[in-house]
Amino acid sequence: MRNHSLVEYIWVDGTKGTAMLRSKTKVFTKDATLLWLDSFPWWSFDGSSTQQATGDNSDCLLKPVKKVTNPDGGVLLLCEVYVDKDTPHPSNTRAKLRATMDKLPAGVDPWIGYEQEYVLMRNETILGWPEKGFPTAQGPFYCGVGGENVNGREISEEHMEVCLNYGLQLYGTNAEVMLGQWEYQIGPRAYPVLAVKPKEGDWNGSGMHTNFSTSLMRDVSQGRGAIEQAINRLGRKHDEHIAVYGADLEKRLTGRHETCSIHEFRAGVSDRGASIRIPKEVAAQGYGYIEDRRPGANADPYQVAEALVRTICLA
Repeated sequence: MRNHSLVEYIWVDGTKGTAMLRSKTKVFTKDATLLWLDSFPWWSFDGSSTQQATGDNSDCLLKPVKKVTNPDGGVLLLCEVYVDKDTPHPSNTRAKLRATMDKLPAGVDPWIGYEQEYVLMRNETILGWPEKGFPTAQGPFYCGVGGENVNGREISEEHMEVCLNYGLQLYGTNAEVMLGQWEYQIGPRAYPVLAVKPKEGDWNGSGMHTNFSTSLMRDVSQGRGAIEQAINRLGRKHDEHIAVYGADLEKRLTGRHETCSIHEFRAGVSDRGASIRIPKEVAAQGYGYIEDRRPGANADPYQVAEALVRTICLA
């Protein structure tokens, strides 16, 4: 029996544009891995240092909402930020998603999975790039094999092992289109630098393509109609989604480099230049999921999920 545990309280701060993660460690004089989630106390922090409060009223509260046990015996606690025990903080986008989910009719059952792209940097240089100038044109790097085509594989593989050891729903990983760029897919699917455009020029940006489906979209007999309805609803709310799909999104959604223009909404089968891609196998079988290719790598996944659920399921 352990006589102490380190518990890391983790939350999302109030930084504008792209929010950041913050954490603080509490020492428990017992084995915290054995505790139920509701046994962990709320904790406070200085919100004036995280852009979530002013100095004259600085206390914010952390409510534990998800427990993950470290392989080494510690505990990670995902927390929501509250103003007081009854009031979620305005920056608490997870609470907004919960409120939207609570409005769903029974049986809708949305599934959401994210394809998080990111770029690895060493100091100011992208991993694998020369200190001055550019590498060869992108083309051989996507899902590449060999040291001349990929850089950072050992980091991606270690990250994958950590995710699996922590019990996260990791679906897969791959090297991406730009040298030094990687992707991991996390969350259910129906069948790190997070800047959306870390290097200007003829290079792909980084997105957080989001796969979405409902029970009707996954239904063999009703899927095609439900998918078409979802796309129509998304098209009518395009500007509202763009507003919460990440900072500097106009740098990535240019209509080039596997994107649709930020000013255009378009869906297509197997079309990586569309706003919404319908996978080829989904179009063939008539049911499944859609991929929203608009969210940037720095988007808040809670806001992305909330917008999709609200538009598609509560229209």
